[in-house]
Amino acid sequence: MMPMKSVAVFCAASEDIDRIHFSEAEAVGRMLGGRGAALVYGGARFGLMEATAKAAKAAGAHIIGVVPMILEERGRVSTLIDEKINCRNLSDRKDIMLQRSDILVALPGGIGTLDEIFHVMAAATIGYHSKKVVLYNAGGFWDSLLSTLRTLKEGGFIRGNFDSLLAVANNIEELEEIIFEDICLK
Repeated sequence: MMPMKSVAVFCAASEDIDRIHFSEAEAVGRMLGGRGAALVYGGARFGLMEATAKAAKAAGAHIIGVVPMILEERGRVSTLIDEKINCRNLSDRKDIMLQRSDILVALPGGIGTLDEIFHVMAAATIGYHSKKVVLYNAGGFWDSLLSTLRTLKEGGFIRGNFDSLLAVANNIEELEEIIFEDICLK
């Protein structure tokens, strides 16, 4: 039997964002569950985190929540989690999510999501791992970040195998192809 692919998803925990992002998060969750993947995420019961987890669970995904103490203390942990991994803080959460996943996907998000993206990419550029980050760019959400990254690369501030560590998916079909290109989970 083929091992289950674990996909970490970084995304907003905010409810105060455009509803189109919720639809995209749900599509990602359905796709992951439909492909038999495990979802590794931050464990919050709000925003795109909860939307992704709810759709993934409904489609049969195993849900792994990496939960910092502050979420637990504030009663903000999702009830959808099949496997809960407690951690002290956000730094621990990023490291655990990286360890527990085969690939990492960034849906729309804010400062926390950017921190997660750059934490993973910085570690990869100096050789700690070779896992890919995929920016899910539905509706062009990440266009300005991609422009900034191109400017940094052209200026020599980003070097090494950066292009092999970052992928961009503009729709759900492209995202599915990137996630499952290395392993056949049909």
